Amino acid sequence: MSVKKIKFMCTAFRDGFQSVYGARVLTKDFLPAVEAACDAGITYFEAGGGARFQSLYFYCNEDAFAMMDAFRETTGPDANLQTLARGVNVVGLDSQSSDVIELHARLFKRHGITTIRNFDALNDVNNLIFSGKSIVDAGLKHQVCVTMMELPPGCKGAHGPDFYEETLRQILDAGIPFDSVCFKDASGTSVPSKVFRTIELARKMLPEETSIHFHTHDTAGVGVLGYKAAIEAGADMIDLSMAPCSGGTCQSDILTMWHALRGSEFELDVDVEKVREAESVFKDCMKSYFLPPEATAVEPIIPWSPMPGGALTANTQMLRDNKIMHKYPEIIEAMGEVVRCGGFGTSVTPVSQFYFQQSFNNVMFGPWEKIAEGYGKMVLGYFGKTPVSPDPKVVKLAQEQLGLEPTERTPIEINDEDPTKGVEQARKQLKDEGIEDTEENIFIVAACKEKGIMFLKGEAELGIRKISQEDKPSATLAVSDSSDYTVTVNHKKYSMIFEDNKVTVGDKTYLVDIIPGNGDAKAQAKTPAVSGEGVELKSQMPGAVFKIIVNAGTSVSKGDTILVLEAMKMEMKIGSPADGTVSEICVAQGDQVEEGQVLAIIG
Repeated sequence: MSVKKIKFMCTAFRDGFQSVYGARVLTKDFLPAVEAACDAGITYFEAGGGARFQSLYFYCNEDAFAMMDAFRETTGPDANLQTLARGVNVVGLDSQSSDVIELHARLFKRHGITTIRNFDALNDVNNLIFSGKSIVDAGLKHQVCVTMMELPPGCKGAHGPDFYEETLRQILDAGIPFDSVCFKDASGTSVPSKVFRTIELARKMLPEETSIHFHTHDTAGVGVLGYKAAIEAGADMIDLSMAPCSGGTCQSDILTMWHALRGSEFELDVDVEKVREAESVFKDCMKSYFLPPEATAVEPIIPWSPMPGGALTANTQMLRDNKIMHKYPEIIEAMGEVVRCGGFGTSVTPVSQFYFQQSFNNVMFGPWEKIAEGYGKMVLGYFGKTPVSPDPKVVKLAQEQLGLEPTERTPIEINDEDPTKGVEQARKQLKDEGIEDTEENIFIVAACKEKGIMFLKGEAELGIRKISQEDKPSATLAVSDSSDYTVTVNHKKYSMIFEDNKVTVGDKTYLVDIIPGNGDAKAQAKTPAVSGEGVELKSQMPGAVFKIIVNAGTSVSKGDTILVLEAMKMEMKIGSPADGTVSEICVAQGDQVEEGQVLAIIG
């Protein structure tokens, strides 16, 4: 029996990090594992893009371009380093103008990348035409994608083999240049029989020499079966990862897949003993990082609520940041209805984040009481055409709450006319802030907005989550589940990190004795009492203070925005509860606030 060698891309250092640690991993901590993987003979790596671009500025206080440079230096010049792009969204949740899309491709080529995998979550081929051309024009290999998932039980109208065949046909008819084709199932929900039929149809449609790549996750428990189905149908390459970033929300492990193919007509092209050594190094590299329990498990409810592995742990990390992890079961349960009403965009970033944000709002504020901006713009057409028409009632709510009309214009058309987007707008922001005008800085601001500015000004903070505090660069920034507290004194919030008999406040560390006290006092500290007359403006949800719009002494009308909170990558405008004058702002920018906490007093 002849045996076909199956090649793979190692996703451990991009999708693996995103699917386990919410993409919050410091470069210096994982490079030894990259070196060990190279020593094991692996030459094809996912090395950035996706959430591993924004996350470095949002949570790691690192430059993503410097990370890519270090990755290339570690692997040497011959490795195929691949990043992930979201069509017209490139590496963010928001869509971009054409000049930023072109800049993305040029910069990633400059910083050592070989291939860009390019997808559109709505399977709107219009969003792949310009982005794909930009990738090829920059001298990069373009892996064009069809995005997959299984619809929740009882739903129909898209996401079957015929739908994927038609999407691929549209890609070919549009003349999009590409080097390979990937079928990408971020939620891991596509049933193996549909995977087989989809790849079989694609194999017949594409030239024999075209490489077909299949991507899935183990979240729903069918990852290995999906990979075997794809291979048997004619796929040439698959995505695999390494422990501790394998299984569960991640891709199947290299060793697991090698084992699953033993005795068959297929064989994984790998030296398994050397991979075992590399995984040992990788586990040691990551031993200080908090490993979320949900990242290691199959989640049986995922077929009803198709949350991708990469989005699942990113969101649970944010829920932990906001101390509302107990809401997660309700949010994931609410997702099924949100998918049903949203037009069946594939549950992959940014659409998966839109689904989660709307589910979050439905749990926190009541069903459909508050339309999340991304979800609302999606159903109104601002990210492209959804596979099926969204629920008309939800479309109407989005119109009313966002003040936008439905559109059939392409995102690039809209964005190229938007004065708040584009290279020149980013350049102006850099000038206003006194920051050096480089192409890298322009792209950082375009992709990361205010948080990009904060990073470039040296004001970014760490939000990684480690088991111990031994390796933290700053005592005030790295966090853990058990030792990070926020204390409110006279409406002011202070972050405190406790370790043994020491407490760190700001940049100072004190020796303390901690004696258990009255539980009632703890409850009183959570929501401080307000002295004097006035109307309290309370937070409806946990979050971080992103912007303070007005100062004490400002006259306001009911509904005027007092400040903006950020939670789950959403910005929430908090309006005044009454006419009057702001007598006190009780929080500061960057403070983490809790549900029910007093934010301001209106006199």
